[in-house]
Amino acid sequence: MKHPLDFTGRTVFVMGGTSGINFGIADAFAANGARVAVASRSPAKVDAAVQKLAGHGVGAIGFSADVRDVDAVKAAMVGVQEAFGPIDVLVSGAAGNFPAPALRISPNGFKSVVDIDLLGTFHVLQAAYPYLTKPGASIINISAPQAFVPMELQVHVCAAKAGVDMVTRVLAMEWGAQGIRVNSVVPGPIAETEGMRRLAPTPAVQNAVTKSVPLGRLGTVTDVANTTMYLASPLAEYVTGAVIPVDGGWSLGGVSVIGDSMATMANN
Repeated sequence: MKHPLDFTGRTVFVMGGTSGINFGIADAFAANGARVAVASRSPAKVDAAVQKLAGHGVGAIGFSADVRDVDAVKAAMVGVQEAFGPIDVLVSGAAGNFPAPALRISPNGFKSVVDIDLLGTFHVLQAAYPYLTKPGASIINISAPQAFVPMELQVHVCAAKAGVDMVTRVLAMEWGAQGIRVNSVVPGPIAETEGMRRLAPTPAVQNAVTKSVPLGRLGTVTDVANTTMYLASPLAEYVTGAVIPVDGGWSLGGVSVIGDSMATMANN
């Protein structure tokens, strides 16, 4: 019997999958046999990611596409279809962030985060729909704790990611009849990621964050990838519309550590 986490013969597309958590997800699927396509804005990062993914002995392709550019996103979907056939697993992970108090965020700055996180997610899912395996496709949006935990200096991200999770829930309802599952994964404090470097910029803050996690450690990219693979697997075939934190329990109360740190930075 085939192991439920064996993705041999399946096609996975990871938007934003050339670095950080998203590349870790793409790499995990490739290591477990999937054909993997990735896309991001940087051609150099796309080429480097494809080379690493191909090292697993699987099919790997990449596309340079900005999630704000609908035509570029559609072209990437067509490219995946032509190379690998229907998309079995779609991971939408493109994101933008910068800490700033609400009074200092320009209209363009706020719009930029919403365009990347929220509109970008919608663009990816809508463009992918014609090419998804029906029934059987799994969509996983990469969200953030800001979607449901208010954080100072993050009003733009809170608004955008809350929207992403509602997109997840609504499309789980609308596309369920076609056998498409839609879920969100919410990474918490994940070590050695750009998110941690921005939101916990000093060793003191990182130490405080670690202590605030009920499980007593920072997460790893592998933790997030494992949850994503679970959601994409037959083990989760009755799971849709779920928003799943992968944070060691941090969002239950420890988030205030980062909020306090950012408020201090804003006041200095």
